[in-house]
Amino acid sequence: MNWIAIINFLLIAGAIQGFIFFGVTFLLKKKIGPAILFLILTVLFISLNNLQAWLIDSGYSSGLFYLKHMLVPWYLLILPCFYSFLLYYLKVQDKLRPFLKPALYLFFTELIVRTILIAYVFYSGTSNDVSVIEDYTAMEEIMNAIFSLFIFIKAILLVFKKSSLYSEILSFDDIKWIKLFLILGSAVFLLWIIAMAVFNSTGSESAYYPLRLATSFIIYWIGYQGLFRYTIIQDRILLRKSFSEQLLTTELTKPRNYQKSDFINEKHDKSFRVLEEHIIADQKYLDPLLSLEKLASDLSMSTGHLSKLINVYSGQNFSDYINEYRVEQSKKLLSDTSFQPYTIVAIGLECGFNSKSTFYTAFKKFTGQTPSDYRTQHF
Repeated sequence: MNWIAIINFLLIAGAIQGFIFFGVTFLLKKKIGPAILFLILTVLFISLNNLQAWLIDSGYSSGLFYLKHMLVPWYLLILPCFYSFLLYYLKVQDKLRPFLKPALYLFFTELIVRTILIAYVFYSGTSNDVSVIEDYTAMEEIMNAIFSLFIFIKAILLVFKKSSLYSEILSFDDIKWIKLFLILGSAVFLLWIIAMAVFNSTGSESAYYPLRLATSFIIYWIGYQGLFRYTIIQDRILLRKSFSEQLLTTELTKPRNYQKSDFINEKHDKSFRVLEEHIIADQKYLDPLLSLEKLASDLSMSTGHLSKLINVYSGQNFSDYINEYRVEQSKKLLSDTSFQPYTIVAIGLECGFNSKSTFYTAFKKFTGQTPSDYRTQHF
């Protein structure tokens, strides 16, 4: 099997994966919101584009003159759909203009123009000379690349320069995965420019293979990442609303594990009670950015004194001391039927952990079980 055959296999495999993603998302999601809709449309259009490319490269194009030369510009709709997903994901759809409508106008205009051009070539008796169609295809691609680049730049400016517009979302997601996508997307655009230049000078279709593989990988990755992240964000938003109503009345208590030390006295007893009250009543443990320095500043203590206070009175270091509160809170939510619809990861993040891995590690450390096993045990 040569490398072209391998690339074609990966191309059709990726397209099939995209169609499966599209179908499964529609079937499993009870409610398809705008963000998810635009996300799966992004994956669908890249899948259709790759399927079309695979059919042409594999020699499965129709013998009919019209179908053989009717290249549907599916790629034109990829970035407009992704940008629309971005607007709804960041909840700025009312603040910025989407570009899907002009993209659709351009898409259908190009289909009509190509149809007229194919008919002209066929019925004028010059069907053996398709150079006019090929010239139009090259011009169409350049125009679409410029349009797509414009939207891509708009997405970059939104994510990197206009964070004040979506500050609310940043409390749920640091969007590093979106920034990574945009950085990788810049490399894909470079591959596109190189492919167009090589193809127009040599006519070699293989110039597009690196572009198709790279685009497939990035788009499918962003599809799964986007669906996963969006689900977590929606759960976290709802959870946080529930927290404001329920958690303020929830008491978290931990047994004290005094160490034998001359440090223990009435003054330090009082300081530790103030510390515990501050952490519980003000829900400080829910803050994933909580640090020893920040807590010491809140309590007007030195970090050294606070660290020793925690070590002596709890028998734990600062990280374990705070994480145990977070684990206790997550246990209450995981065993509460009213929180059963929410994902385990969303619960862990809303309880103050900054990642899935730290949540699972801490939970296993303090309970001897994974969060999944703990929830299963209670339902």
